[in-house]
Amino acid sequence: NVTAAFGGEAPQTPVGGAAPGPPSKELFEKSSFKTKYDIKLNTIKIFEFENFSPVPHSEGKPMIVHSIESLAALDGEGLRYAIFLAGCPMRCAYCHNPDTWNPRAGTEYTPEELLQKIKRYKPYFSAGGGVTFGGGEPLLQAGEIVRLGRLLAGDNISYTIDTSGCVELDGDVRAALRGAGLVICDLKFPDAQTFKKYTGGDFSLVVKFFDFLATEKIRTWARTVIVPGINDQKEDLDRYIEVLRPYVDAGAVEKYQLLGFHTMGFFKYERLGIKNRLENTPTMPAERLAELQKYVNSRLLLPTPALL
Repeated sequence: NVTAAFGGEAPQTPVGGAAPGPPSKELFEKSSFKTKYDIKLNTIKIFEFENFSPVPHSEGKPMIVHSIESLAALDGEGLRYAIFLAGCPMRCAYCHNPDTWNPRAGTEYTPEELLQKIKRYKPYFSAGGGVTFGGGEPLLQAGEIVRLGRLLAGDNISYTIDTSGCVELDGDVRAALRGAGLVICDLKFPDAQTFKKYTGGDFSLVVKFFDFLATEKIRTWARTVIVPGINDQKEDLDRYIEVLRPYVDAGAVEKYQLLGFHTMGFFKYERLGIKNRLENTPTMPAERLAELQKYVNSRLLLPTPALL
């Protein structure tokens, strides 16, 4: 029963479609980023992000949506209505959607407006589908996910959250997670040093996040992007396995999926004027990814998920 389980929240999905136009100078100056900007030829050049803080949650505030994929098949179970929310506290070296970083660069929707759009696709959710909230980092708008989640519960529509897990577990975040039918959480790197080096984030937040999901018995899948030359050896994956093993053994993580690094988002770095730290890194070969997926599944005694 979706309503009975609801605590507030929504599913996620990957970002697709064209990026929204750059924000105006006035809007960008009001951003929670400390940023140098240069607006030329209708292009926003982002040189530096410091002291990131999400827009404060408040009752009645609209959601800021980067993009929507109405029939997504790779963002949870069944067919999904994937809502990619704007804003992300991470600066992952392998990010293929840097256009989602700015929390103000998107389209505003009220939860009621999104509900009406979602309900058109409800017939496609019969085989376990629903809504997925992704980003960016969807939990930066956890309060708004909670509000929309209540409306979805009234229509018996479940949601999934696709997250980095690198967020503070405040009241809105906890409520959003408790309301989710499934949480897909990244394990980007397996220790504090490499996590900081390649994402700029705090690894301890991710550990606390997995601990919370396990304690609350929230269905969880884990994911890791495999990047050639960085974490594509079995010895590298042994360290990820060490982190995940307690959660898998306890039944808290039911699937671990490896995703292959790709270069399809490189053009966005050029358009936004952002340095691409991995511009000389090739796409992860599918055959090697499949080999590594079998390896981690055999070590963790998990079923093999479909490869992306």
